[in-house]
Formats: sequence, C-alpha cells, structure tokens
Amino acid sequence: MKKGLLHKLPLLLIFCLFTSLLPASGSVFCTASAHDDYRITDRDYGTDGSKGSDGRSGRSGRNGENQTIVVDGSPVNLDLSGQNGEDGEDGERGDRPSCRNQPDDVSHDIHAPNGGDGGRGGRGGDGGNGGSLTVYYKNLEDLRKISIRATGGEGGRGGRGANGAQGCNCRRRKWEVKTCTGTPGSPDYKCTEKTYRCHDGQDGRTGEDGSDGNRGRLGTLSIVKGKESLAADVPSLQVAVAELAAKQFNLSKNKWNIKTGANVLLAPGSAIADEYREFDQRLEGNFQLVWQDRQPISSFAGQVATINLNDNKQVEVTFPEDLWVDGNSKTEANLTTFTVNNAIAKKDVTRLAVAEFAGAEQNLNLKIVDLAAKSDALLTKFRVKFRAQDNSSGFSDFRTVYEGDLPGELVTRDYNRFILALGKLPIPATALSPGVNVDIEVIATRSLGGRSAKQSINWQGQIRRR
Repeated sequence: MKKGLLHKLPLLLIFCLFTSLLPASGSVFCTASAHDDYRITDRDYGTDGSKGSDGRSGRSGRNGENQTIVVDGSPVNLDLSGQNGEDGEDGERGDRPSCRNQPDDVSHDIHAPNGGDGGRGGRGGDGGNGGSLTVYYKNLEDLRKISIRATGGEGGRGGRGANGAQGCNCRRRKWEVKTCTGTPGSPDYKCTEKTYRCHDGQDGRTGEDGSDGNRGRLGTLSIVKGKESLAADVPSLQVAVAELAAKQFNLSKNKWNIKTGANVLLAPGSAIADEYREFDQRLEGNFQLVWQDRQPISSFAGQVATINLNDNKQVEVTFPEDLWVDGNSKTEANLTTFTVNNAIAKKDVTRLAVAEFAGAEQNLNLKIVDLAAKSDALLTKFRVKFRAQDNSSGFSDFRTVYEGDLPGELVTRDYNRFILALGKLPIPATALSPGVNVDIEVIATRSLGGRSAKQSINWQGQIRRR
C-alpha cells in the first residue's frame, strides 16, 4: 500500500487490513467497505471523472387570486386555486475518468482513476396557496349560492439523482519487478522478485433524489355584514421618540372573530379552509405623550418607539431596549395619554464607581458615586462579597467573611453618592482591623420601569492604619 494513502483510510479499515495478516488464532469480521467510507483521491495515472451537475429546483406555483365580492342572492362560481409547483430537474451523470497511460513495471502498487459522482436531483417547487375571499352580505343565506374552489397547488416532484460514472479498469492487474544487488558472479550478488498490483478505480456514487415540493394551503374566507367597504388597518406606528410629544397619533384596526365551519356557509362541494373570519367591529384610538423628565425630549433623538392599538381600544407604547422609561398611562374615551416621569439611556444606568474606602472596624465605609447622576430616578440595591486576608494559614490566603445582600438601613444616599456601612455587617472584628488586606466585590442592581441591570464593582486594598 502507498505510504501517502495509509493515513487517509478510516481506522476501522486500517484495523481490518492489518488484522487480516495475523495468525488464525482468532477471527476478525469486518463489514466496512472502502467504497462506503472513503474515496481514494491520490491518482497514480489518469484523471478522475468530475461530478455531474445537480438538477435545477422547480419553481413554486403562483398563489391563487384574492377577491372581494358583494352577494345579493345570485349564484357565484369562483376558482381561486393555487398553481402546481414545477418538477425539479434530474441530475446529470458523472463524467467518465481518463483511463489512458497506465505505467508499466513500476516498483509500487497503482490505482486507476475513479468515475465521477452523479448529480443530485433538484427539489420540486412548492404548490401555490389558495386565494382569500372576502364577502360582503345582507342575508347570511346568500352565501349558500357561492361555489368556490380555493385549493392549494400540488408540490412538484423532486428530480432523480443521476448515476455515477464507471471507474477505470486496470489494463494490467499485476506484474513482477526483479531487483538485484551486488556484482554479477560474486557471492554477494542476490536478486529478488516482488509482485505489484493495479487496483481498479471506483465507480462514482449515484446522486440523491430531490425532495418533493410542499402542497399549497387552502384559501381563507372572511365575511362582513353590510355593503360598505372596510377601511384599511393602521394598528401600529413606529415614531421617533423626539416627535411623540408633538401631536396626537390616530390608530385603527378591524376586529375579527375567528370561527369554524366555512364550508357549511357556502355551496356544497366548495373547497376552502374550515376556519374563517367574521367582522366584529372597527376599533379606533388616539395616543399622546406627555414629557415631564428634566432632560428635553430632544436628548433622545434617533430613538424610535412603537405605539400599538390593542383590542381594548387602548394604545400601548414600547420604548427601545437602550432607553429606560418610567411613566404611567391613562385612557379616557378614545385617547390614551402616557406621561413620562423619568427617561434614562441604558448606558447611563451602570456608571457606578468607587469614590472612597475609608474608616476601620465598625466605621469602615465604602463610598460609591453615580457618574451619570441618575440615582434620584433609579432604584438601587447592593450585594456584597467581603474577603479578608487570612494570615493564620501561613499562606496569606483570602477567605470570605461575608456574602449577601446589603440591608437597606446600611446604605445612605446623598444625591448621587452612596455610603455602604460595611463595618456594621456581621463580619469578625479581625477582618475589619487597620492593616488588613481586603478584596470587596459589590453587585449593584439598578431598576426603572420594569427593567433592571447589574453592575459589578471591585475594590482591593488595605484598611488604613490610624
């Protein structure tokens, strides 16, 4: 076997090759084949055949037409069916290899070229969906005069995978090469003969068949009592935050009830989805923003909010993730007013930093400052992990002497400065003494208007000696 080929074989195949040379003291059963697990790619002569082209996928069928009609008791016959998807194309057969110029009497085994793999079949196109029908009526019985066919189109068939090309056969399958050493006529002159072989090329694999396309969905029915056409929906808007306080915004949408039994309403033999919509009422609502934050609303230029009319005729406002807002909403008649009390950019929520570490023993304090100056609006809670250097072990390790939430009575806020009374925590006095090295981690949780974020603050140093 060629040295360059050995490392390309699967482990199972190598195991089978070598165990086949062992004494017959036991039995080894190997079912894996080289054709299943690998393809020889090193060519000793000729050229492998190339893979055949894959088949083109079929185009999807066109959806059925959507229609709106007014019924008056006259018969109506409609075909809103979707078109069938196209079949996928078959793959192309793999190319034949170049089998010429097998070398003669070489001192190694050789391998003939492989045939090219067959191309995959193309996927079948999806069938088109049936069209939707909206019916305006006066008498519900008039719908029994409507015969409709709104079936989905059939999916196209997948193309067939092509056959692979046949690999090359060896012109000469084995030969002997005589090798001599030494000087003819002398005792050291020796000759040996070794047999070498040519291995036929492998046939190309058959390409996979393409999958069939999906069948299209049935069309849907919507019914409206009356002849007046429904106005278009405007259920939501995206508006720049800086423009929200400038005017009122009008939203509207049609509310529908979802029911089943569409085929019972229509003429016998109609083909349409069983679930249908029945118009209930027109919903309208107005929205206005009232801005009461100290920062001008223009400070948040570029931010975009979404206002949405719900089924209770109230308008909900959703602000972007990087803008935190605290406010309240009130709806009177068709007007929803949202008052913004506080607005903070998310990047300003976690701008806490250690200002000072001072005192000792029960008067040990950690002072933290809010660099964004937003602490009058944000709810802030602290969790502390206090580690002190333990000299008793002889290795000067740090050990945790307190870990938990910091009680509210041990936190003092002076505008945008927090004083954390760490000396009042249940910490051993030896860990609070001057000269002790400490490692303090503070997790601050800051909240506003249903949103919250955490910030980790670390401080390492020595409690000052007096």
